[in-house]
Amino acid sequence: MPLKESTVTASDILLELSDICLARDRQQLLRQVSFTLSCGEILTIIGPNGAGKTTLLRIALGLLAPSSGQVYRRPASSIGYMPQRLHIDPAFPLTVKRFLAMAGSQQPEKARSLLEEVGAAKVFNSPLQTISGGELQRVLLARALMRDPDLLVLDEPVQGVDVQGQVELYQLITRIRNERGCAVLMVSHDLHLVMAATDRVLCLNRHICCSGTPENVSSDPAYLELFGPLAVEHLAIYAHDKGHHQCDSSQCPGRP
Repeated sequence: MPLKESTVTASDILLELSDICLARDRQQLLRQVSFTLSCGEILTIIGPNGAGKTTLLRIALGLLAPSSGQVYRRPASSIGYMPQRLHIDPAFPLTVKRFLAMAGSQQPEKARSLLEEVGAAKVFNSPLQTISGGELQRVLLARALMRDPDLLVLDEPVQGVDVQGQVELYQLITRIRNERGCAVLMVSHDLHLVMAATDRVLCLNRHICCSGTPENVSSDPAYLELFGPLAVEHLAIYAHDKGHHQCDSSQCPGRP
């Protein structure tokens, strides 16, 4: 269920960005972007290519300094990060076990346990180059969970995965949030799938076009204008899914 604003207190806030601007080579990449993320909340950033989504994540993580604005991260909070892409030299011999060990898990049993949690235990000893796209995304998610994060930051977590695999990954992300109580900050292009798997949506095109619950954003004129026919198609799918409360994920693939 979406998080009600009235329940949020200052102590709940894990991350807050205020009036973030970023300019490079006389080009405005981000303009006056502000949002907060609270404990246990899933916030998804959507927007077209070049909208500044990954750039905004990098600022939130402290990997990139804004031209102006303020970033607050709750002291002593732990962050797990899942990147958009992983480039591995196909000639480089690297097993999943070794990859997780390089990320900081010198305890094989913890690595194996994390792979079990994300549904990828069978690839523990497999070469990283031989596993499927969906299995790779699960391995990257296990790696992001290594530090038992308070905040999980996911950049296109279902990239390169088929539709059924996307549904399963969004279900997994929701389950991880529910079981661990961590917050999730996520970037996605998958409009109708991700809308059913988030508490709030921030629609970005170098500035915030609109934000709010999936229901509110789906019908916002700025959202419809930004995504055009794709937004109209998504709106029909989302309305259909919301009208079938009794169906399971196999019957309603857009509803994790």
